[in-house]
Amino acid sequence: MPRKYSHIQEHEKEILELRDQGMTLREIGEKLGFTHKEMRGFLSRYNRKQRKLAAGIPPKPKGRPRKGEVREPSIAEYKYEIERLKMENELLRDFLRSTGRK
Repeated sequence: MPRKYSHIQEHEKEILELRDQGMTLREIGEKLGFTHKEMRGFLSRYNRKQRKLAAGIPPKPKGRPRKGEVREPSIAEYKYEIERLKMENELLRDFLRSTGRK
């Protein structure tokens, strides 16, 4: 007996509309036939993708790159990485201050 399987990406528009209406992930999942964990993972991936697009980072191509092909990171990717490292340094600095170290 074949398994009934549908990709969550096919329901992206509907999920976002229901989320905007105020439904919880569990309710949306029950309505569309997905688990809460699948819904949470989808929303996490979607938000990550939107943050990168807002920062000007183009989506990475899927699959294995061609032999000999080297992709240079864009300026937006470098800026995103610098901001991430600045936040990480600030977090570590605050942690060291709270523990009484310099």
